Amino acid sequence: MKYSVSAIAVTLSLALAGMAHGQDSKGASETTRASNAAVLENLPFEDRRSFDNAHRGFVAPLPEGAINGANGNPVWDAGKYAFIAENEAAPDTVNPSLWRQSQLLNIGGLFEVAEGIYQIRNYDLSNMTVIEGDEGITVIDPLLSAETAEAALDLYYANRGEKPVKAVIYTHSHADHFGGVRGVVDEADVEAGKVRIYAPEGFMEHAIAENVLAGNAMARRASYQFGNLLPPSPQGQISAGLGATTSAGAITLIPPTDYISEDGHRETIDGHVYEFMMAHGSEAPSEFVFYMPELKVLNMAETATHMLHNTYTLRGAKIRDPLAWSKYLNESINRWGDEVEILYNQHQWPVWSNDEAVEHLKLQRDMYRFIHDETLRLANHGYTMNEIAEMIDLPDAIEQSFSNRGYYGSFSHNVKATYVLYLGWFDGNPANLHPLPPVETAKRYVEVMGGAEAVLEKARASYEAGEYRWVAQLVNNVVFADPDNQAAKDLQADALEQLGYQAESGVWRNFYLSAAKELRQGVAELPTPNSVTPDTLRAMSLDLYFDYMAVRLNHPEADGKQITLNFVFPDVDEKYLLELENGVLHHTEGAQSDQADTTITLDRATLDAITLQQTTMQEAAQAGDVTFEGDPAKLQELMALLDNFEFWFNIATPNPVQ
Repeated sequence: MKYSVSAIAVTLSLALAGMAHGQDSKGASETTRASNAAVLENLPFEDRRSFDNAHRGFVAPLPEGAINGANGNPVWDAGKYAFIAENEAAPDTVNPSLWRQSQLLNIGGLFEVAEGIYQIRNYDLSNMTVIEGDEGITVIDPLLSAETAEAALDLYYANRGEKPVKAVIYTHSHADHFGGVRGVVDEADVEAGKVRIYAPEGFMEHAIAENVLAGNAMARRASYQFGNLLPPSPQGQISAGLGATTSAGAITLIPPTDYISEDGHRETIDGHVYEFMMAHGSEAPSEFVFYMPELKVLNMAETATHMLHNTYTLRGAKIRDPLAWSKYLNESINRWGDEVEILYNQHQWPVWSNDEAVEHLKLQRDMYRFIHDETLRLANHGYTMNEIAEMIDLPDAIEQSFSNRGYYGSFSHNVKATYVLYLGWFDGNPANLHPLPPVETAKRYVEVMGGAEAVLEKARASYEAGEYRWVAQLVNNVVFADPDNQAAKDLQADALEQLGYQAESGVWRNFYLSAAKELRQGVAELPTPNSVTPDTLRAMSLDLYFDYMAVRLNHPEADGKQITLNFVFPDVDEKYLLELENGVLHHTEGAQSDQADTTITLDRATLDAITLQQTTMQEAAQAGDVTFEGDPAKLQELMALLDNFEFWFNIATPNPVQ
């Protein structure tokens, strides 16, 4: 099966994990061991229901060995997590609650959810679901990479026999739920009408847009979020809380043939009735869940997982609304709570029985509603974002439920996000309205505190006392005031490492430990992941294409220049006017100017080929695929004003000031 060979830059190759450090990691301090031991005392670890559910319906294990790409590149290897043995106690370098979650995520293979419904788990960050119908099968969310999706389908075929794929359903617009589609279907079959692809309204717009305008920064931070630079080990990457980690293969996309836009819409797909409920703006800007009434099975996509999800994701994305999220969960209870018998998601494991399904939905509903309401209650009492995050006191039922723990999101950063959603970044204190930038602030703090050595002396004493949050906050000033001070960076790394060992959130752990790596070793100039694929570029509207061009414009260099360009795309019957003025680049769909410096005529397919570096503008012009009316040098002048973004920018240490 053929698929594109490059991957969108939402993840890094797992091959990079083999290049990650391990030798500099230190053990758990006495303070960390005591902190993690307290977790064992405070949570009901004797509750084994999740383990029973995670094993239930087991059909076959994942095949041994790694999955590699066409060029031999490592894509997925569940065996790297074999050290997370199910019956082993947590190492003292791992929060026991996160260890428990990672043990559950490590339970992989082919599972029967209900009669005719199967899931492949732990073959990627997400699950792939296969529903058997009258004439073939329907694939729900074909994972992140084509290679893992193809392997997952092969595992299903090996145990259930080969059946043609008649339909694919994308539950929402995140890449780990559609990126492997070319591993399960051929686009020619989709174009011929042999395979239907269903998705929620707005899917294509959001699937592409989220990873474009801030895509470079988001991808760099994702390398921290998913722990891609850390070796899987008790001192390194354990999981992302949502799943083990991201696969590293070809992220592909075939546009949907059918969009679901009406709440309550019923669709018969290969003999099964699906009842859809729209959930836009919950976990994704374009998302639905669905119920199969004849089987009494509810698929909640990614809105009711076994953890607290992100209402703000640390890789960076638009803030999600916990109030809307809670209302979707409440509506699902009202619609199907009286009859649902099985509830499953596109991550993690299902729950069986009406009582457990409704209990799970209610606890998830109450968790997101609590985050929303308590944040605003305290904000209306005058407390600020950081204060509220420290004041949150969870109801016992929420705190004691493992399925509500902050393994991926956290109550701290979700509360802060909710505050920003309503009130923005400013806390109302004028002292915080226009602070000095980080480096200048750090230099002055260090000077006031008596110099770097005096600060480090105090910080070392705080470290020995186990005050790691304060050490990280204090020493960060020395690191930003003097980036060459390796003693400061090493102490900062030590403090962050202990915070990582204590973290219940897989994402927080990965951020802490990745930052420790950067502080100790610097930013490694590793191969840069490809951020553009033929599938994603083809799906990108010209409007978004030119928006991204405007983001790349170096505005100081462009100030004082005036350039006007007409673009004509005959193959898609579209025209655009680009105008550079006052250091800003605007585009207008359907417009042309008689005063344009030049008119560039080319097919959209030619533009895509140039963007993918399959050809150059000069070569395309020589071949007659691009024509100019006017001065071609004006286009070259504009292109020279566009920045190329460096992927490996600093995160835990200051970037050079432009």
